[in-house]
Amino acid sequence: MNHKILPDDHVMSGKKIKKRLLPLGPVPDLEEHVRPDWWRHIFNYLYLKTDGDVVEDIGITRWEVDLFQNILKLSPGDKILDLCCGQGRHSLELGRRNFKNVEGLDRSHYLIQRAKALAKREDINIKFREGDARKISSTPDTYDVVAILGNSFGYFDSIQDDLKVLKEVFRILKPWGKLLIEVSDGEYLKKTFQNRSWEWIDKRHFVCRERSLSHDQQKLISREIINHLEKGVIADQFYAERLYSKKSLSHLLKIAGFSDIVFHKEFSPSSKRNQDLGMMERCLMVTSVAKKEWTPQRKKIKEKLKNITVVLGDPHKPDPLKPSTIFDDDDLYTIDQLKSGLKELSGYSFEYLCDHDNLIRDLSKVKEKTGFIFNLCDEGYDNEAQKELHIPSLLEVLGIPYSGSGPQCLAYCYDKSLVRGIAREMGIPVPEAFFIKPEDATFELPFSFPVIVKPNFGDSSFGITEKSVAYSFEEIVNAITDIRGKYGYDKPILVEEFLTGKDLSVGIIGNPPESYTVLPIIMADYSSLPEDLPRICGYESKWLPDTPYWSIKSIPANLSEHTEKFIIESCLKLSERLECRDYCRFDWRLDAHNNPKLLEVNPNPGWCWDGHLAKMAELAGISYHKMLEMILQAAEQRISRKQ
Repeated sequence: MNHKILPDDHVMSGKKIKKRLLPLGPVPDLEEHVRPDWWRHIFNYLYLKTDGDVVEDIGITRWEVDLFQNILKLSPGDKILDLCCGQGRHSLELGRRNFKNVEGLDRSHYLIQRAKALAKREDINIKFREGDARKISSTPDTYDVVAILGNSFGYFDSIQDDLKVLKEVFRILKPWGKLLIEVSDGEYLKKTFQNRSWEWIDKRHFVCRERSLSHDQQKLISREIINHLEKGVIADQFYAERLYSKKSLSHLLKIAGFSDIVFHKEFSPSSKRNQDLGMMERCLMVTSVAKKEWTPQRKKIKEKLKNITVVLGDPHKPDPLKPSTIFDDDDLYTIDQLKSGLKELSGYSFEYLCDHDNLIRDLSKVKEKTGFIFNLCDEGYDNEAQKELHIPSLLEVLGIPYSGSGPQCLAYCYDKSLVRGIAREMGIPVPEAFFIKPEDATFELPFSFPVIVKPNFGDSSFGITEKSVAYSFEEIVNAITDIRGKYGYDKPILVEEFLTGKDLSVGIIGNPPESYTVLPIIMADYSSLPEDLPRICGYESKWLPDTPYWSIKSIPANLSEHTEKFIIESCLKLSERLECRDYCRFDWRLDAHNNPKLLEVNPNPGWCWDGHLAKMAELAGISYHKMLEMILQAAEQRISRKQ
């Protein structure tokens, strides 16, 4: 057992006990002696000797945190609450690993003071506080992760109190936030618990234990008689812990609102004590997700906020670019990460519009009260990519200022061949290429293999797969057939020379030449790909996690000073020439001789938390929410100059 919630004022101090405690002697029914609030009084220095010492081992703690970190895919910036944290061993280990936003909460004054002392001794900045898990003082939508570890769930007399804990966790988690619970395997313990045991806990103390199931078979009742060699019996205490099975715990989580409930590996701590592990003998580990809407916030009356309206794709409509043709959980999670990032910004109030059937009506309603539209509808009107320019066109007609590039820029950049022509006219190198119209029955290749075959119109790597790289005329024909048949694409196709050098992306936030930031250039790391696959960031790398392409990483580009300077200067010229606004991304590739050539220009590029732009920003030390703020500020400054 690794109790963690709670006493307030009845803490045993560790001073010399003058009176010898008289134990109760034989007890026929352990359950009769369990106080409903036993957890208020039992978590003191003796607890750390009799039960906490089972796992009070830095090796065990590190192993557990490794496990939790892997399961939850934790990031250093995540806001984490270690609920019922006890003496804070997991929180402190996260702090040692440079997690900056960790908090610990527990009902035990003694254990919280001990956690604070340990944090101070190691100079780890973690906020430890006392509190009741059934009524947490945090505001809604605060944490990315809440963890209830060390068998710290199931202490209350009523199962309704356990449900209150889960509902509180659901309330304080951000949308798509995760809950991790480590709890005793109730089904296992019902069959294997030891009725009686005793053990030495140090050279002067030993403990005798009795256990039985409660009358309703739902709790394990325990009695501990702690003895000191000279002082005799110093504690005779009773407690009860609810035994959860996978089925019963899953049911309770669902009632509390959680979904995506997953039970992970069962485990037992490798305790050096190697004696009676009690409730910790075998544990379940379960994760679940809080899929919910953001809690409406009350506006502060005195604070003047800038009202911004965010326009997004319509999650209720089909999206032909996505493999499932619908907005799936990953898409909804991405939207919630956006909302979480925008929520971090002070001085703004955000409203979201995504109902495209009523978009004109809704925009007319917000016209007078919004500062401008934050146009993040890169899916296009009605989720049709070729209609991406329709959103800014509509805003132009309605006379509402907006962020991002205008319809003319979006129209230019949607046409890869047109951008190639503009770049070449400006002296910016592009790969060799030729154009195949839908009615063309034959073609000639004016340059050598290999080549890459791709739709001339489109974005998000639509139609570009591993089969797009061709080494023969037959493979070109097969690639064209695949694009036309599988993707239903009936417009012109571009066949380019396939460049084999570094695959680069350049991000710019702002509006050259007045005010802008060039983000660090990144390159695709193809080292994990099998040798027989072409080195491209195609459709698989963006949409299909079960393929080898999903493992492609983005890393800082190691370029010569001359090459980097040339690429950046070219991007700035193109940004002005094409009238890209507020933020944009440029894709380049080096040829076999390390000469850079432009591939594409992406106005209004992907804004998602794990996209190329966010990765570049992270390399510059810019957080996701700060990146969003920079785009907003660039739009705001540009719009104010026009007014």
